[in-house]
Amino acid sequence: QVQLVESGGGLVQPGGSLRLSCAASGITFTGTTMSWYRQAPGKQRELVARITRSGSTDYADSVKGRFTISRDNAKNTVYLQMNTLKPEDTAVYYCKANPSPFSSYWGQGTQVTVSS
Repeated sequence: QVQLVESGGGLVQPGGSLRLSCAASGITFTGTTMSWYRQAPGKQRELVARITRSGSTDYADSVKGRFTISRDNAKNTVYLQMNTLKPEDTAVYYCKANPSPFSSYWGQGTQVTVSS
């Protein structure tokens, strides 16, 4: 059974930082592309960052230079370091695993609120 468990969300002031974690089980983590998505109220879910099994990364233009995705294969965990947070970063953040082009799994989401 595949499980993705996100943690690290919360309330932070503009300009602050948070680090999200997603612990995976039930998949071959080293062979899996991992991604972070987010969904703000009334908006579609959007890709924030992605890291392939080889460590290649890509980011949404809105977070480039502020967010960093990384993975620890020994811990089956992917991280999203978020710096210089803005109110528009407020959303539910979801972890996604793609063990293959034909399968994907989602975590339950973690709320990030950027507000003074």
